[in-house]
Amino acid sequence: MFGFNWKTFERSGESISAARDGDGRAARRPRIGLALGSGAARGWSHIGVIQELAARQVPIDVIAGSSVGAVVGGCYAAGKLAELEKFVRSLTRRRVFSLMDLSLSGAGMMSGGKLRDELSRELEGRRIEDLAVVFGAVATEIGAGHEVWLRKGDLVHAIRASYAMPGIFEPLQIDGRWLFDGALANPIPVTLCRAMGAELVIAVNLVGDAAYRGTLIADAAAMATEPQPPASAAEESSWRASDARQLRRQFGRAANGAPGIAAAMLDAFNITQDRIARSRLAGDPPDVLIAARLSRIGFFDFHRADELIALGREAARRALNDIAEVAALERRFDGPAVKA
Repeated sequence: MFGFNWKTFERSGESISAARDGDGRAARRPRIGLALGSGAARGWSHIGVIQELAARQVPIDVIAGSSVGAVVGGCYAAGKLAELEKFVRSLTRRRVFSLMDLSLSGAGMMSGGKLRDELSRELEGRRIEDLAVVFGAVATEIGAGHEVWLRKGDLVHAIRASYAMPGIFEPLQIDGRWLFDGALANPIPVTLCRAMGAELVIAVNLVGDAAYRGTLIADAAAMATEPQPPASAAEESSWRASDARQLRRQFGRAANGAPGIAAAMLDAFNITQDRIARSRLAGDPPDVLIAARLSRIGFFDFHRADELIALGREAARRALNDIAEVAALERRFDGPAVKA
């Protein structure tokens, strides 16, 4: 792999910053957008992708996210990626389940209050239009099925709406619309990136395989029997025996092998978003597609952040040649001609 550094970006002896066209106009690099796809726990690999791009000095001018992609993208745009990384690396199976506040009386199995509190701890009061990086999240309007782009307003509300998986999390009302998971409309928001001004779009696909079924179901049942790290007093108090039984029943399998309600919903949802993603990418392909090798990672493996972040970095490294090649082709000569 040739050297890759945006400050000195040289390929075959040519520097992009020094390149000129036939009229003598200096080149500028294209505006780069990053489209972060949905994929539940697999989304922690987005952290690794961003870290690797930063390490190679690939700038991100625009970032769009759907579902967990909105979580990672929003935290990055707000300058809180390091805090998110610290949080996800601390997750164990027990802690993941302790964050699930069951609420069967509403429109979803979980109210999402505990996850909201975690986000608010770092992002409370932040507004999308004030972020250092241009950011947008995708959500889906209940009933109409419209794709909704959230590009202004409260950051936490936008993120929560984007990951509100139907039947699992309660939907969120924003500007009079009830919204849920953006993955149902646009799992990998390349179109949103372009609409926000990106000239070169790098997309990250987390669901491009079918090797996830079984893992997300097995992990919930295994949680009760595998050794667990000591839990804090707060976690122990929130982890009631009744909650544990309820979660095992919903996310596990019955004696006859039938999946629980939540497991069946998650499996069906992931199959659906994979099909939608394929269709959307065919209609509006990104300039560079990063596909992390995540087939052995379940969509409910939130406790495997260390592995996922490493896989994200590896996937980004494999794409660096493509990014450099496309960037060289996408050089912009928009300035006035310079006389020799």
